[in-house]
Amino acid sequence: MRAALLLAALLSVAAAKPADWTRTVTQTPTGAYVLGNPHAKVRLVEYLSYTCPHCAHFAGESAAPLRKTYVARGAVAVELRNAVRDRLDFADALAARCGGAGRVFGDSEAIFAAQDALIAKAEAFEKAGSVPAEPNAGLKAMARGSGLTALMAARGLSPARLDACLVSKPAQDQVLAMTKEAWDARKISGTPAFLINDTLAGGGWAQIEPQLRAAVAAR
Repeated sequence: MRAALLLAALLSVAAAKPADWTRTVTQTPTGAYVLGNPHAKVRLVEYLSYTCPHCAHFAGESAAPLRKTYVARGAVAVELRNAVRDRLDFADALAARCGGAGRVFGDSEAIFAAQDALIAKAEAFEKAGSVPAEPNAGLKAMARGSGLTALMAARGLSPARLDACLVSKPAQDQVLAMTKEAWDARKISGTPAFLINDTLAGGGWAQIEPQLRAAVAAR
């Protein structure tokens, strides 16, 4: 009887333990990926470019505190929307999304962490005139020449699978549609750009964090 009561108590504690929403990634109908509680009362949308230094800086400084303080407890959900600026950025976006919901946020951060090296190699590759004119062949060549293919292979995504993602029309169409929405419909002035519950916000983590805190408190 005592053992049964102890087991019941342990199960009760386990059941009461709050969910860690950093383990949850969903996808919107437009193809954007969302980290955290999809029903969170506060949503932070980031329009990002993988060749934008400010985006890389934001990713580096915000990832840990954003997850620990806001996402984990379900207060804030983070949505990534692509705002592509160039061919390497397009390849990076397709690569980050290639592994699906389980990989997209980790792969995105890895691409940002390698941004300087990827851009340097891509610029040298383009300067050498090594990029084919045909768009899909150009994307695959850019991925190899910039080191993106090697980066993703080291993270467990095979070159063959990456190539398939790079030339997938449905995948390309989703990224391009988000890009059009960002620049033409939303008319963002640059990247990163943010929405907090559909209200435009700007700046780095030092400016975004107080706005998030206020939005959470208001809810």
